[in-house]
Amino acid sequence: MRLLHRASPWRDLFADDTLPDPSRLPALLAPLCTALAELGPAPSLAEAHAWQGRLVEALERLDLPAGRICQLISDHNDWLYRRAIALSLDEMIGQGWGPPPVAYCVLTLGSAARHESLLGPDQDNAMIVADYPDARHTEIDGYFQSLGERFTARLDEAGIPLCNGHVMARWPMWRKCLSEWREQLAIWSAERRVKRVQQANILLDFQPVHGDASLAEALRDVVVERLPKAGLFLDEMAALLDELPVALDRFGRLVGGGEGAPHERAVNLKRQGMLPLVGAVRLLALRHGVRPSDTRLRLADLVAKGVLDSRQAHGLAAALERLQARLLAAQRRHLAGGGGADGWVDLSRLEDDERLLLRHDLQVIRRFVRQVGRR
Repeated sequence: MRLLHRASPWRDLFADDTLPDPSRLPALLAPLCTALAELGPAPSLAEAHAWQGRLVEALERLDLPAGRICQLISDHNDWLYRRAIALSLDEMIGQGWGPPPVAYCVLTLGSAARHESLLGPDQDNAMIVADYPDARHTEIDGYFQSLGERFTARLDEAGIPLCNGHVMARWPMWRKCLSEWREQLAIWSAERRVKRVQQANILLDFQPVHGDASLAEALRDVVVERLPKAGLFLDEMAALLDELPVALDRFGRLVGGGEGAPHERAVNLKRQGMLPLVGAVRLLALRHGVRPSDTRLRLADLVAKGVLDSRQAHGLAAALERLQARLLAAQRRHLAGGGGADGWVDLSRLEDDERLLLRHDLQVIRRFVRQVGRR
């Protein structure tokens, strides 16, 4: 099975703390070299974030597939996170706070953690702090609260908005010691309660972006050990899949409109296509102790474990790829027209063959979601 997840030199593009030097890139990558030269070697956070659309344009000119472009958008967002955190730490040290008192790890959550970012995301992040004596709580938690407030404010000022649902490391709910995260997962997964499943769903796609990554791996150990045994919790997670129906009617035809639609031919492909697929793959991965957060890596691991056959997994990965391509194209059009980068796609702009293929992809996703729910 050929899924877009193998190690690639493209993933090194934003791995360092400094941006790539365009003079060191091969001439074959001229569109990217030009875009990097326009940005300059030391942009502000706001300049680097505003440049992201230009990055996508350059990558499309290089014929990169949409899934890889979404990975690189995520990698660039990770670079912005690391830069914002480093600036915040420097500021705190300059003000006399000193270095971090114990080990910690900042996590990205959701699509950023799955390396499936589109343009225009808000912030979803959390923090794991190494365990420390209770007597030092005010000192240590106060330090990391300040760090969380500072780096999330910097990202907001740069153009990555604060999360309306408060899913950020600046809040105690999403900033905990490792032992507290273990207890939190035990509470969330102990019974079948909608709110707890919804909160856990936010956390369960996570990836370390800064700090001690071993803390993130320790938390992943907890997830892999506990969640496959949490039958009632997983049953409720399966029931919640019904709350994200794909954009098809009962006859399998494309359906536009709905709440918040800009017009009757608009379909929210993020909410009514991508999220049902991602949620079903997440549920199946949790049931079978799969470690990665990326949807494509999860599919590959599910094939390796004999849970899915390779043909079905390949079809799901291909559907995800095409959804990402349509969403990125729509977002770029919206931004060029002065709008926002949302999840809406105009069906009237699609050719007949594109509509047929979209219908096919959504039917594949709906069958898979129902299959996972029955399990």
